[in-house]
Amino acid sequence: MKKLIMRAVGLYLNALAWIAPKKAARLGLSLFCYPFRTPLSTKQKAFLDTAIQSSFEHNEVRIQTYRWGSGPRNILLVHGWQSHTYRWKRYIESLPRDEYTIYAFDAPGHGMSGGKFLSVPLYSEVIENFIIRLGSIESIVSHSIGSFSAIYTLYRNPALASNNLVTLASPGEAQEFFDFYARTLALSPRTINLITTRFEELFKKSPRYFSAPHFASSLTVPGLIIHDEEDDDTSVVHSRRIHEAWKTSRFIMTKGFGHNLRSDLVIQEVINFLSKPSVGINEGTLVS
Repeated sequence: MKKLIMRAVGLYLNALAWIAPKKAARLGLSLFCYPFRTPLSTKQKAFLDTAIQSSFEHNEVRIQTYRWGSGPRNILLVHGWQSHTYRWKRYIESLPRDEYTIYAFDAPGHGMSGGKFLSVPLYSEVIENFIIRLGSIESIVSHSIGSFSAIYTLYRNPALASNNLVTLASPGEAQEFFDFYARTLALSPRTINLITTRFEELFKKSPRYFSAPHFASSLTVPGLIIHDEEDDDTSVVHSRRIHEAWKTSRFIMTKGFGHNLRSDLVIQEVINFLSKPSVGINEGTLVS
């Protein structure tokens, strides 16, 4: 059924490409940049209410922020696509509050933040804005598109560099998202060209420009990269390539934890790294 729906969407976009090309380009790009907002449950909201909450404006969009703890070491948690700050609950509960001040925010179009649109460039701008507001950040822990965006942020503005960066299940190439949807929706070359042109008009760069391994090649901070070999959302190949490009990184592969990497073993590896960053080491596979 899902395959039939996707093909129906593709047929619709291919027809629009001839009848209303601007609309086809706009709707086609929305598949990449308009997340489905996951509503917060009562349980999730109750946990988030344990934080000191605030907000700031970015491009007229309200960004919801959270803070736990009052320690001298500040850490920023950056969630992934169609997620929100609650995904970090077990990390927040595991980090000593007298040692760390833990910051997080909901990305535009996610959680309690405003907006409907999210892209890597926009997410990167919000990360940059938030760090500048704080003054500096010691550590960044990120997941999925949050990892891609964090890497891109430090590539764009090296002056923001934290003391270390953790990436979990990072994607690798924006072009691969295009290729995936083109295949899945059976988009015509005309439709693909219209969507690509719209992307370039909006972001002033081609999709091929947005490459996490390329961005990571400029990083000099210690990094921890974790990815599951059975990740069905983003291939572990991406993190291997990021690790090869990022000379001061350490790579750990897991098995059985999937894209979300929800495991006490992963959490402990991250906390150990934050406590004492070590680089240039490839670990064996962590198994569920």
